[in-house]
Amino acid sequence: MELAGIGPAPFCAMLLADLGATVIRVDRKEPSGLGLSRPLQFDLVLRNRKSIRVDLKDPAGLELVRALIDKADALIEGFRPGVTERLGLGPDACLARNPKLVYGRLTGWGQDGPLAQSAGHDINYIAITGLLSAIGRAGQAPTAPLNVVGDYAGGSVYAALGIVSALLEARSSGKGQVVDAAIADGVASLLTIQTGLRAAGLVGPERGTNLLDTGAPFYDTYECADGKYISIGPIEAKFYRLLLDRIGLDAPELANPEDRASWPAARRLFAAHFKTRTRAQWTELLEGTDACFAPVLDLDEAVAHPHLKARGTFVEVGGVMQPAPAPRFSRTRPAEPRPPAAITAENEAAALAEWFAPDELAALAAASAGGAARQNQLETMK
Repeated sequence: MELAGIGPAPFCAMLLADLGATVIRVDRKEPSGLGLSRPLQFDLVLRNRKSIRVDLKDPAGLELVRALIDKADALIEGFRPGVTERLGLGPDACLARNPKLVYGRLTGWGQDGPLAQSAGHDINYIAITGLLSAIGRAGQAPTAPLNVVGDYAGGSVYAALGIVSALLEARSSGKGQVVDAAIADGVASLLTIQTGLRAAGLVGPERGTNLLDTGAPFYDTYECADGKYISIGPIEAKFYRLLLDRIGLDAPELANPEDRASWPAARRLFAAHFKTRTRAQWTELLEGTDACFAPVLDLDEAVAHPHLKARGTFVEVGGVMQPAPAPRFSRTRPAEPRPPAAITAENEAAALAEWFAPDELAALAAASAGGAARQNQLETMK
């Protein structure tokens, strides 16, 4: 089950639902005003699961959520530390009811530490880990790489991996546990290789001067004659030589790609040469070879690329083209995604029917009605 939030936690729930998990989303009674407002069909992260609206400050609503917790394998929440505890839905309370529950907590800073209660967003989490300082061209300010690296790679994916790992462990131990998935921790983990290269002196502290950060002229993007861009990345010597042969470029400055002193001159040669043809012309010459080449496409162009079309990397769901579930399985292929579902009385009933037998639903409804009656009586007495 997913306690509705924004960004990383819903994306984590989507990843699990894409791969076959039955996920129920517990949403608010009223819109939260969080995130970017958009029509439901375009809120793609809500695909593949049903939702119910619950007032978590209402005893009847809390009782329904607790009944769901009793049946759940895992719970996902993305609130600040302490919020679910104040609602009576913290890990201790939930694990007391369901000892096998995996309680996934996804935050930016983590459940403890000096910044745990501070607000933040992706750019802040990648900034504190050292990642942001390494992204950008030499002599320019750091460049934020959308919110993909922090929120989703360092956050959602690590949270999903942690939840699945804890579920596997619970099969043998019979015990659940809390998964503390902090985006800052995940981003730091993503930097493991870069950290080792830095310690070995193979990567310097100045961004835009190293092999993989646009410092190397043979690992970069270049503008073409039509103003569009291509990317090249032939790090290996044999691929580098192939690139030079294919594009017909030969000069002393290009002879030794490991000579960093020659990089500025080599970059100028590449830049001038790639401007002599359009992106389409370079693609026709280089794509599909070992020159380590790809055109720089926008999202609309990517959907139409022959390779991605052949693999079905994008699928149309509810009239909206979107990325297909990943990764792929040889035997248990995930079903085609279902579009985000509106929260209607009918859909709520269908969502709960996946979790409760009819007699259980009747008991919950009776308890809820009784609570409402008692509340109305108190209001009348006032």
